[in-house]
Amino acid sequence: MKKIVLTSFFCFLMFLVFAQEKNTHRIPMIGDPAPAFTAETTNGNLNFPGDFGSSWKIIFSHPRDFTPVCSSELLALREMQRDFESRNVKILVVSTDTKDRHAMWKHALEEIDPADSRDRAIRFPLVDDNSMTISRMYGMLHNKVSSTESVRGVFVIDPQNKIQATFFYPMAIGRNMDEIFRSVEALQIADERKMYTPANWTRGGDLLVPYFPYTEAELAQDPGIENQFYQVGTLMWYKKADR
Repeated sequence: MKKIVLTSFFCFLMFLVFAQEKNTHRIPMIGDPAPAFTAETTNGNLNFPGDFGSSWKIIFSHPRDFTPVCSSELLALREMQRDFESRNVKILVVSTDTKDRHAMWKHALEEIDPADSRDRAIRFPLVDDNSMTISRMYGMLHNKVSSTESVRGVFVIDPQNKIQATFFYPMAIGRNMDEIFRSVEALQIADERKMYTPANWTRGGDLLVPYFPYTEAELAQDPGIENQFYQVGTLMWYKKADR
């Protein structure tokens, strides 16, 4: 009897360990609250997401400092950091490297001349996740690829700290930063205008209306309203962009 009890207790403990391991590798879904964490960074200690206030936020994970693809991505982000700032977006970059290694890598990249006249400084923080806590929290360790290095993950988080978009790229493929920026712009205007963005939408393009755009009463009161919209087929109404 004692042996049966001990075996049952051991099985229960193994179940708890398995459940905890499974939970730590769960990828947060769109609409989920962004998991909070505290970490050391190249810009000092960070309490995320609180320290970033009511901004939009993007977490970029990468496999390893001082590697070619990762270096090209950080330089691309350096070139675009003012663009992201202009859209009220704060960036942070996470890997399982230490803060000291991040600092050395950042210094090496800042020695490279920018492609335009903008400054050399990388202003966004590089986050120390040597413990792999954040990488597990955000499901960025894909064990069939690596159990110690993150894949190229992207989490776009809104001012209410809800996840609004996620992207994952393999280690060998650099991310298209223009597409990530376009996605943020689309999320922002869809939220602001309460409309949708069609395929291949870019800033300044027409928007999709998720409902019939006006009533007969509204049209009678303002005949010009119909000139603001147009229909494509039977399924799509577009709102003309303000020009």
